[in-house]
Amino acid sequence: MAVYKTEHGFQIKSRSSDPSNLYEGEIWYNTTTQTLKVSPLIEAFSSGGNLPQAIARAHTAGTQTAALMHHGTLGGGDQPNDNKTFEYDGSSWTAGGNVSNMMRVMGGSGTQTDAMGFGGAYNPIHPAFHPTNSPHVGTESYNGTSWTAEANYPRANNGGQGCGAGQTATLSFGGNDNTATTGTETYEYNGTAWSEEGDMNLAAYGVGGAGTSTAALKTGRYDPVGPATNQAEEYDGSSWTNVNASTLSRSNNFATGGPQTAAYSVGGRVPGLSAVMESYDGTNWTTRASMATAREAGGGALTAPSETAFCCGGMDASNYLTGCEEFSSTLSARSVDTS
Repeated sequence: MAVYKTEHGFQIKSRSSDPSNLYEGEIWYNTTTQTLKVSPLIEAFSSGGNLPQAIARAHTAGTQTAALMHHGTLGGGDQPNDNKTFEYDGSSWTAGGNVSNMMRVMGGSGTQTDAMGFGGAYNPIHPAFHPTNSPHVGTESYNGTSWTAEANYPRANNGGQGCGAGQTATLSFGGNDNTATTGTETYEYNGTAWSEEGDMNLAAYGVGGAGTSTAALKTGRYDPVGPATNQAEEYDGSSWTNVNASTLSRSNNFATGGPQTAAYSVGGRVPGLSAVMESYDGTNWTTRASMATAREAGGGALTAPSETAFCCGGMDASNYLTGCEEFSSTLSARSVDTS
């Protein structure tokens, strides 16, 4: 004990029971069990409830215990896009109201009961390599039961990203048009109409996004339009500012979410498929846990500040996926072997 106090400035406390409120790195001696205890932070992914069907390039909104997954595509090549909506309660998925526009790689925002979907592509093949693919201008809102048409998106667009509270406060950024030109454009939706806002600094397709319509985060970019990047930007309601780059250069990292100051990004290509999760605290990026299955084009959501997140669907090297993996970050009391 004396040596520990000399090196660290405090003594190891003796307790008759483990504390109910743990702190990371806390050390104590449990006099009842006669064991030295420590409270490490344990971060890991575990299996969640599988999707009813394999799907990728869909949009996900909400939180780990109240999520929404909509639109997307059922397979590669000329497989059709999907018209399904699925709701997640933290353990299993149930069917919601079918979408009106069968799109993939569309932008979206909101919660399980107040969501938006906009833009997207009719065909699973990227327009740069398949000119007949038509980006879409359609916008829909979801009220927890059914989808309703909203004001059209300002330009035909697919591969963009979105964030925000839902129907009355949505932000959209990036994507490309019918000529395969990648955009820097940013638009806000107020429940009635779209308005153009300040452009991003770096054009991006297949970008990750998080935050709100007035405090957003963008990271990553899809390969065919430009090389994968670790460049990140923050939006303040009118303009974008370059911020610290993420640890990994990612593309097709659709599994992003959370607020601007507690966001995360997982999966994608780096350039091989990645399973790694990173988090952003508003200043710096930190590498966290890894999924069991590396994937791209999956959906994800985060509950902050409890830091429970999940990633579902997407693609591995050869298959579309049904699997869902849930992330948890918890403190636990562990005994230390002193033998």
